[in-house]
Amino acid sequence: MKALVVDDSRATRTILKRALTAEGFEVIEAGDGQQAIEALKTSGPVDLALVDWNMPVMTGYEFLCDTRGKREFDRMSIMMVTTETEIAQVQRALDAGANEYVMKPFTPDVLREKLLLLGLGKEAA
Repeated sequence: MKALVVDDSRATRTILKRALTAEGFEVIEAGDGQQAIEALKTSGPVDLALVDWNMPVMTGYEFLCDTRGKREFDRMSIMMVTTETEIAQVQRALDAGANEYVMKPFTPDVLREKLLLLGLGKEAA
């Protein structure tokens, strides 16, 4: 399985990459939504995108709207991983096509639970 991690924080990308690698994912990284779109053009479709909301150049919400408007990304699950905690923002992301929403800070267990909900995680041993 392939995942795309989109966050302007290198530290957050590293944390998410480690967690996803432990779940069996091959991980591609991008520092903003525009870089993520370019990465998808190069790598082809991925199974999962973990996307921060607040980034320069192109926000995670703009990335979400852009990819949900393209048929080639219909099968990609999108999980917003962000500090945006207002219910209106959560609902806005879900209405735009996000499959899950994780609020920072998060634990590996929370991420694993969300992956299981999406049918993409490994069951605990």
